[in-house]
Amino acid sequence: MSGHSKWSTIKRKKAAQDAKRGKLFTKLIKEITIAARQGGGDPSANPRLRLAIDNAKAANMPMDNIKRAINKGTGEGSSQNFYELTYEGYGPGGIAILVESVTDNKNRTVAEVRHLLSKYGGSLGESGSVAWMFDKKGIITLPKQDKSEDEVLEIVLEAGAEDLQTEDEFFEVTTAVEDFENVRKALQDANLNVENASLQWIAKNTVEISGEHAEKAMKLIDALEDNDDVQNVYTNADFVDVE
Repeated sequence: MSGHSKWSTIKRKKAAQDAKRGKLFTKLIKEITIAARQGGGDPSANPRLRLAIDNAKAANMPMDNIKRAINKGTGEGSSQNFYELTYEGYGPGGIAILVESVTDNKNRTVAEVRHLLSKYGGSLGESGSVAWMFDKKGIITLPKQDKSEDEVLEIVLEAGAEDLQTEDEFFEVTTAVEDFENVRKALQDANLNVENASLQWIAKNTVEISGEHAEKAMKLIDALEDNDDVQNVYTNADFVDVE
């Protein structure tokens, strides 16, 4: 079940860069706020909020920040409204791009996403234009610790995972959406340090890109992720010869 995923390694490096720049906290706070607004402020009764809090704690976010985000979501803080929107489009070399955003201004965000796609040789598509190329999956990453690949594999398979990929410094576990929480809990019960756990859009098939197209695609993804309204960017690109 092991394999190499270049995009997994790139995403993990990007997450580390976001954390250093403080952008990760902004994204986590928005997710906590949305989760609390939709499902209430009690994490024991709100799985999405519980997951968001766990990810915030894993990123060393202070509890005061977490509590303020929950209060904001339940109406005890700012009355600012956030909207969750997904944009679909194409990038350099015809690759598919999915952009998840949380915004307080829909017109601003769609204009900025359209501009960035166009700037780097892509275009904004209609709803449904590329979403069919992706499946929603649970993705859990954990650094290599004191357990072997076989031991981790046994834990996650018993809990219902679909796949385990082994990279140089970490494991990446893939689950069906309905098995995600069981697998995450099994890893926690085994005292393994879960670095990040989330539901993501995973490409059914990938498209190899290299050279100029790959460079432009990476710049496009960086620019999108630098946008304050963007939470996540997904692609079906398989980057060749890109560090």
